[in-house]
Amino acid sequence: MESTSFLIVDDQPITLSQALKYLQTSGKLQPFILEILRQRILETELNTRKDLEINPGVIEQAIIDFRLQQQLTDPNIFQEWLINNGLDYPTFHQQVVFNFKLEKLRNIITEPRVQEYFIEQKIFLDRVVLSRIVVKEQELAEELKSQILEGARFEQLAQEYSVTDDRIVNGMMGPISRGQLPDALRALIELVNPGEVVGPIEIDEWYCLFRVEQFIPAALEGAVKQELENQLFEQWLGEKMQKLNIKLQVDS
Repeated sequence: MESTSFLIVDDQPITLSQALKYLQTSGKLQPFILEILRQRILETELNTRKDLEINPGVIEQAIIDFRLQQQLTDPNIFQEWLINNGLDYPTFHQQVVFNFKLEKLRNIITEPRVQEYFIEQKIFLDRVVLSRIVVKEQELAEELKSQILEGARFEQLAQEYSVTDDRIVNGMMGPISRGQLPDALRALIELVNPGEVVGPIEIDEWYCLFRVEQFIPAALEGAVKQELENQLFEQWLGEKMQKLNIKLQVDS
């Protein structure tokens, strides 16, 4: 069977088989196929599910709002914008409908699970702001801890003795996910209040003192909720992909 041209480059045809070989050679064939599978699953879901119908009036209002926001109310300017973006109006309208249905599907899939998932992931979402003093000798760390307890300023000792670059900002490390902390450190800081110092703790053959500056608990809202919903939706898509029977068949 004669292969038809997939692309014409400098008047030379590139068949689909050649294009796929190029992707395979560059290591980009798998992501390419995964994106095709993703779109196949979404198209099937959006076209067959009855719980994703969108009121046509909502679609038309969204298009009006978009044109107002983008200053495309003039029909000629709007038509020029469509051409510049490789679109015609039916395709543009279809994209708007697709996005509305996709968002509705995303909500249906993730809403029943997001609260439980938030609880499971909370240790990685909660953050703590720490300052530290890092030294090589345990005896020095113990001595510095004693000086702090006797009233010495943590910031001054960090500048004088700490070996890490953050000593120039008084040892301030900034917000860190609780789930990324070493187990021993996480266990200690959960027992203290902001302003208290824990340690010394041995980490990678260095001895560290940590002062808890602030706890930043996560809440299921805003960007955190959106990120968790995205993760759940991608998990759902991944499960759908695993159930597909896939055969790659290309004419040679």
